[in-house]
Amino acid sequence: MARVEETWRGKKIEELKTLDMSEFMILVDSRARRSLKRGFDKKLMKQMDKYLEKTKDGNYQKPIRTHLRDTIVIPKMLGIKFAVYRGNKFEDVEIVPNMLGHYLGEFVLTRKRLQHGKAGIGATRSSTALKTKRV
Repeated sequence: MARVEETWRGKKIEELKTLDMSEFMILVDSRARRSLKRGFDKKLMKQMDKYLEKTKDGNYQKPIRTHLRDTIVIPKMLGIKFAVYRGNKFEDVEIVPNMLGHYLGEFVLTRKRLQHGKAGIGATRSSTALKTKRV
């Protein structure tokens, strides 16, 4: 059985990695294109280059820590692990092809899910939802 080539918007992953920024901007939506035209964070680019050098031998596992939730995912980031800040701690994210053109912050939620519990100390009788007998 033949292996299916993974593509993103008609381009193979190997082709995407060789694209320069101006060619990639044509493939993303207008909001991401405008953000990329204004420039990419140089400090983050240096961190990614250093990370790629260290991971060539395959034993480096430490993710790149960043607070930059508004960073657009570009093809150079494919396969890189990021630890994105969510307000109180860092969450690990590994970049895959479906994430291209999106923001890093979209993959790390900043709010917890609401969990209902029982009523706390000092709550009114009606909020405890316990059935009591009236005497």
